[in-house]
Amino acid sequence: MKTSNVLKTVPVMALAMLMSCSGEKKDAATAADKNEKVKVKVERVSKQPVEQLSEFTATVEAEVKNNIAPQTAVRIEKVYVEVGDQVKKGEILASMDNSSLKQAKYQMDNNEVEFKRIDELYKVGGASKSAWDAQKMAYDVSKTSYENLAENVRLLSPINGIVTARNYDSGDMYSMGAPIYVVEQIRPVKLIINVSESYFTKVKKGHDADVRFDVYGDEVFKGKVSLVYPTIDPATRTFPVEIKIANTDERVRPGMFARVTMDFGSENRVVAPDLSIVKQSGSGDRYIYVYKDGKVSYQKVELGRRIGDRYEVISGVEDGDQVVVHGQSRLANGMEVEIVK
Repeated sequence: MKTSNVLKTVPVMALAMLMSCSGEKKDAATAADKNEKVKVKVERVSKQPVEQLSEFTATVEAEVKNNIAPQTAVRIEKVYVEVGDQVKKGEILASMDNSSLKQAKYQMDNNEVEFKRIDELYKVGGASKSAWDAQKMAYDVSKTSYENLAENVRLLSPINGIVTARNYDSGDMYSMGAPIYVVEQIRPVKLIINVSESYFTKVKKGHDADVRFDVYGDEVFKGKVSLVYPTIDPATRTFPVEIKIANTDERVRPGMFARVTMDFGSENRVVAPDLSIVKQSGSGDRYIYVYKDGKVSYQKVELGRRIGDRYEVISGVEDGDQVVVHGQSRLANGMEVEIVK
């Protein structure tokens, strides 16, 4: 019975010794991990010429947009053109009821006769100056009224363009609401973009711009700066720039979505590998770990263009800095590291 108890005790003691040795090894390994430096790979960055290309979005606008309507409420006698029609300057678009015109013509003719009569009397002393002035004014007023009505009986296109809206039919009563027609000039068309304040001295009239439209894929349309607005918006720190496209084939139409690319020359910028860029969780900020004197520092950077597998760095990293390109997930600001090839 004693021998049996001894045999049972031996495995228990062996297990305790084994667990003790295992714990000592684990503690030693943990201590070794704490003392071991994180291994990282670094790459030295340098400045190089980088094209300063900026991209903007805009909506196409007509060069000129005219809302065509008479000055007063009147019945529309007939409409002559339809949406999509090309019209020339001076072409008749619609005719209005001319009843008021006929009445105005009668009034003008009558006042003209009266004025000629009193004018003859005034010349021989048979009428006073005040009577002459009163009749002259009545004639001038009726003549102006007739001329205004005459201009509004026939609605003419003031420009060469395309009809983009017709809001009434023949026989409708125009009621001083929406215009009867909208005519737009689309040779050329224009775009308004908002450019960063930093480029204010670089944008000049005549500056080239490449324009792409989603509907035409990667096809590039050539535009030029036609107007640079002289003031900067203090809220956005941008200024408006107008770009015109000749559009001789009229393929570009008002309302299209446009992507504009402008080249502002080149500048020497630090270029860093995309592997070095760390995105801060929960924000749009970007960081790079910079290695110096055995430690790394967490530097916030402002990025510019992506160039292949690299990024233009506008600020945050200096020419000649060594940046971490592998091992960032185990790093913290100020941590000592070991560089590996």
